[in-house]
Amino acid sequence: MTALTEASIPAVLADRAEKQPDDIAYTFVDYEADPAGVTDSLTWSEVHERVQIVAGKLATIGSPGDRAVILAPQSLEYIIGFLGAVAAGFIAVPLSMPQTRHHDERVTGAMADSTPVVVLTTSAVVEDVRRYGQADPKQRLPKFLEIDTLDFDSPPKPAPAASLPKTAYLQYTSGSTRSPAGVVVTHKNVVVNLEQLLTDYYEAYPDGPPADTTIVSWLPFYHDMGLIVGVFIPMMLGRPAVLMSPVAFMMKPSRWMQLLGSNPSAFTAAPNFAFELAVKRTSDEDMAGKDLSTVVVMINGAERVHGSTVRRFNERFAAFGLPDSAMRPSYGLAEATVYVAASAGGRPPTAVRFDVEKLAAGHAEASDGDDGTELISCGAPRSTTARVVDPDTLVENPAGKIGEVWLHGEHVAAGYWHNPKLSELFAAQLSEPSAGTPKGPWLRTGDLGVMFDDELYIIGRIKDLLIVDGRNHYPDDIEATVAEFTGGRVAAVSVPDEASERLVVIAELKKQLDQSVLDSVRQQVTAAVSQTHSVRVSDFVLVGPGSLPLTTSGKVRRASSVQLYLNDSFSRLDATT
Repeated sequence: MTALTEASIPAVLADRAEKQPDDIAYTFVDYEADPAGVTDSLTWSEVHERVQIVAGKLATIGSPGDRAVILAPQSLEYIIGFLGAVAAGFIAVPLSMPQTRHHDERVTGAMADSTPVVVLTTSAVVEDVRRYGQADPKQRLPKFLEIDTLDFDSPPKPAPAASLPKTAYLQYTSGSTRSPAGVVVTHKNVVVNLEQLLTDYYEAYPDGPPADTTIVSWLPFYHDMGLIVGVFIPMMLGRPAVLMSPVAFMMKPSRWMQLLGSNPSAFTAAPNFAFELAVKRTSDEDMAGKDLSTVVVMINGAERVHGSTVRRFNERFAAFGLPDSAMRPSYGLAEATVYVAASAGGRPPTAVRFDVEKLAAGHAEASDGDDGTELISCGAPRSTTARVVDPDTLVENPAGKIGEVWLHGEHVAAGYWHNPKLSELFAAQLSEPSAGTPKGPWLRTGDLGVMFDDELYIIGRIKDLLIVDGRNHYPDDIEATVAEFTGGRVAAVSVPDEASERLVVIAELKKQLDQSVLDSVRQQVTAAVSQTHSVRVSDFVLVGPGSLPLTTSGKVRRASSVQLYLNDSFSRLDATT
């Protein structure tokens, strides 16, 4: 790995094309065309040439600093469109393909906010995408550029070198309570954070990443982790990526495991639910002849990591050689480009059971028995700077005291696009910084965490904290307990009552069950929550798969779930009692 702290994304790509022109860059495995998978690959020189052609075309449509939305299916065209926009000096805006059945408000919101002059798409979906062009009648209509119709066979004409703005792209995040906000990610943010990330994940490799490293990913390119892992890490390392679509993964999770077992020294990433799916839906037959012994890094991030999932996954795939040190529970967020901290390399993840009563009071102390709340360590912040801060007094918390996670450094993004009020979160100042700790600026993440034995444990979102009967409860913990019985997504929310708040749990059930079994599940869940978390479930709502509202990254929107519950909009599988 070269030190590239002053480099831009186009400069890194140009360097790859010059030094490794004929090496494979990206391979996309298309399972839609053929369930066995059809592969399409591009070398670094082919990627670079195609990116130049897209950039040349964009130069006739707009100017550096204009926004270019990428709205296309997961494909090599998506990557070329994104990198082409950045090479032209445009600010790229990667978005998810709209859900075809109904109007996608998240896409509309991001389009209206970013005011693109062009939308990069493909001929197969251009008509579906076109109706999102007029998000705001007062704005000029963007042009639509179908990437797959460009002439990639002729050599690119030398385009005038674009003056690159500091900003490379806008990473839209749709939290569970607010409209989409575009994180302003600079070229420097990307290069710095990639070096931090690669240093930490390969810390057990003194000579750096193995020479035969392969990046394997199904994560969507519009998501911060999918973009960094699937597009940028291959470019930074000069190593090939083997990619597929999230839909291909969801339809058959074993495909992910098969690719990991077919490619050497694999580096991959996924949220916790994907590891759970892989365990449940990968057969021994699927893994016949596959070897997981060379898998190096499996980032488990983007949502809460569950100890039960880590154990089940490692036990399930140990027979195929998977090292128990491969899975790396991690913490990050788009506002810090992507990466903050990960469990230490070369050893299995660390799990600690914490005293429930002490956690409710804001302190982390190890439990004496097996009845505590289990949390998985995200390791010590090593190449990034993080502190746990009292959100009210703005003073650093001592180890063991729960507070808000604050971040500082060159990987922290430049704020939210045209949103100065919300961008104040990037300019926080500590009131009494300790020796060697900068006063500011700090990013307030909104995440609750604690330092315990010099490692960071993430507890949940401040805004999602449940206060029932005057005590703090963490929804992630309650949801993890319930999911052990129901197997699907869960939302634990507090609903206002006349005098206080009450706990409501909404759980998706994967299987159709008769009423007596549903009653049994209800009893088991309410007893387990009461016993484990010392809180009474006021209402337990069982719903079918796909009932809970989700963010673009697949997290449950708890605030929306409260509204659906209050409006009696959930179709309950269970008879209410």
